[in-house]
Amino acid sequence: MSDPRDPRPSQRPGWAPFLTPGTRVVVRHAIDREASPGGESMTDALGTVVAADADTITIMTRRGEVSVLRGLVLATKEVPPAPVRRHRDDPR
Repeated sequence: MSDPRDPRPSQRPGWAPFLTPGTRVVVRHAIDREASPGGESMTDALGTVVAADADTITIMTRRGEVSVLRGLVLATKEVPPAPVRRHRDDPR
C-alpha cells in the first residue's frame, strides 16, 4: 500500500518516470499472438513519446504513431537519439 505523503508516483504496470513527451524510448509490449503474422507474443516500439497517461503510452515510430496500453508493457528504457545517417558519397 502506498503512503499518501510519499511524493513519488505509485508503481503500476508499465510505469517509468522517463515516459514523458519528447523522450526517445523503446517499449516492449505484449501483443495478441493470434493476430500476429509470425505467432509472436510481444513486440517493440522504438520512437519518441508523444503522450503518456495512466492508461496509455503513445509513441511516434518511423512507421507512424503506436498506442500501447500500460498494462501490456513488459519493459521500457530510454535510448539515445537516432544516429545521423550519412550519404554513401560522404568521404568521412
